[in-house]
Amino acid sequence: MAESLGARLGALPFEIRQYLLITGNYWAFTLTDGALRMLVVLHFHQLGYTPLEVALLFLFYEAFGVVTNLVGGWLGARLGLNRTMNLGLGLQIVALTMLMVPSAALTVPWVMAAQALSGIAKDLNKMSAKSAVKVLVPRDSAGAGSALYRWVAILTGSKNALKGVGFFLGGALLTWLGFRGAIIAMAVMLVAVLGLSLVRLTADLGRGRRKPKFTEVFSKSRAINVLSAARFCLFAARDVWFVVALPVFLYDQHGWSHWTVGGLLAIWVIGYGGVQTQAPRLTGLVKGGPRTVTVFWASMLAGLPALLALLPLSEVGWLVAGLLAFGVLFAINSSWHSYLIVHFARADGVSMDVGFYYMANAMGRLVGTMLSGWLYQVHGLSACLWVSAALVAASALMALALPGRQQAT
Repeated sequence: MAESLGARLGALPFEIRQYLLITGNYWAFTLTDGALRMLVVLHFHQLGYTPLEVALLFLFYEAFGVVTNLVGGWLGARLGLNRTMNLGLGLQIVALTMLMVPSAALTVPWVMAAQALSGIAKDLNKMSAKSAVKVLVPRDSAGAGSALYRWVAILTGSKNALKGVGFFLGGALLTWLGFRGAIIAMAVMLVAVLGLSLVRLTADLGRGRRKPKFTEVFSKSRAINVLSAARFCLFAARDVWFVVALPVFLYDQHGWSHWTVGGLLAIWVIGYGGVQTQAPRLTGLVKGGPRTVTVFWASMLAGLPALLALLPLSEVGWLVAGLLAFGVLFAINSSWHSYLIVHFARADGVSMDVGFYYMANAMGRLVGTMLSGWLYQVHGLSACLWVSAALVAASALMALALPGRQQAT
């Protein structure tokens, strides 16, 4: 059976084989990334850290992601996406190794340093995977635009579904193996994945025909700049209540266990990823160009956090239902954005445009994460939800400056 599977895979076109390898690489990394985030939130909150202190543990994770997307996009264009993807895997292994020290050595600066490496690793891996899709989709095929959207949607949706599995895995491993045992198990898995990637992933994938200057990472495209600003607000709107405030609220105010909190967030992200894979069908229900579709779906999302803030949060059923609805609409927005950036990016040096865009994405996560800890500690979950609604509304307003017609730069 193994030989038969190998033969079938070998018969696939080169682009499909590379796409499957990149997706598998991305999947494995995402599992550890989601699990590590949940491990850190629950473990350190259990140790007595305040919500703001827990948020600060992710400060370098998000901050270094901002820099990494800029530098990583430039490196990808110069060195090849295979090298930046493998570098991301290697750095994640180093970050996990740093967290294997005894509990007494897990000081805030040490954990922040490990999270900084993890943030660099994650954004190198993501930028490489998203950029590689643009390179692998045949440009002269009929319906290449819709094919690109489908490939991006599958990659993004499956990644987020597995990130949800990672949330659940983090809560489960913390219960079964403890913090250190969970870290060791994830590091062993990534070592095996890195070995396969080093052998099988094609050299110089996505490497530019010329050596771009570093100043070229700052996009001169109006569409990419507008889309990046809208993405910043969109992801800040999610993380301002989802990253720290929600899990701590459920744990403290409703007495949920690690298993239950991790399970809910896992279901949310798995469902979110599943919706993303269907986004091409859902966004197709709205006729129009990038501006019309983007503004419509952002406007649909903006009212949900405000509605949740008006409802009694003591009734956890309302909160869970609202969270699930937010996930559906956010998934559509996110997948559509992910397609547009790859669509608008330059064919030669795609990683620089994608890197610039995900720099804005990382900045949004950074701001959202910090606000999540501070707002929840000072004003509670309702304040986080009101800020989320305002940020989504800002994203919709920015999208009004996108091109009216769907044409690539």
